[in-house]
Amino acid sequence: MGGYADRVADGDWAAIGAEVDAYGCALTPPLLTGEECAEIADLYDDAGRFRSTIDMERYRFGAGQYRYFAEPFPEPVAALREALYPRLLPIARDWAARLGRPAPWPGTLPEWLALCHRAGQRKPTPILLRYGRDDWNALHRDLYGDLVFPLQVVIGLDEPGADYTGGEFLMVEQRARAQSRGTATLLPRGRGLVFTTRDRPVRTRRGWSASPVRHGVSVVRSGRRRTLGLVFHDAA
Repeated sequence: MGGYADRVADGDWAAIGAEVDAYGCALTPPLLTGEECAEIADLYDDAGRFRSTIDMERYRFGAGQYRYFAEPFPEPVAALREALYPRLLPIARDWAARLGRPAPWPGTLPEWLALCHRAGQRKPTPILLRYGRDDWNALHRDLYGDLVFPLQVVIGLDEPGADYTGGEFLMVEQRARAQSRGTATLLPRGRGLVFTTRDRPVRTRRGWSASPVRHGVSVVRSGRRRTLGLVFHDAA
């Protein structure tokens, strides 16, 4: 595999964008090798790499644990976050146009994060999540402040069916004047899933409408499931 930016560039981003439009999520090509996945997952036990640890059961978020990386980030985390942002930016701007919303996101991730910091959102948000048997994550949205990037990426660090069972990535979309729609995705090791952070445009008889979306993780039936989460706005 080439460098991180090359791996991102290898994606068919027109097709990924179309799938995100249709379903609210889409898988990327491989972004990490198996060895890199293991190296990142193993960082979890190095507490000095992280700014905060969250016990999900304590806060009624589900069961399991996650940690927010402190800066400086490991190279794959920083490089993938910066390479993915401009690929997601056209989708974000298109969605804003359809919904008649402002599109405050500049052309590069450092410029956007500088805006977040000026607004008081200075805490880094790349996240390493770890689930064991019977762990799960409640449906939620990762907003963290007034400035929000409408897409994010989660990368599988373990192989479903081999390292763990269950643990599907879940999305539930609240549709206007209709029942909610659910989507479940198994995350292949090393591949990312692009998904909507808060809501997405859905065509209705009256034009485009924002359809709220939440995401979570189903119960892990066996083994250990670890993922890397890349959010593109920082936290207050």
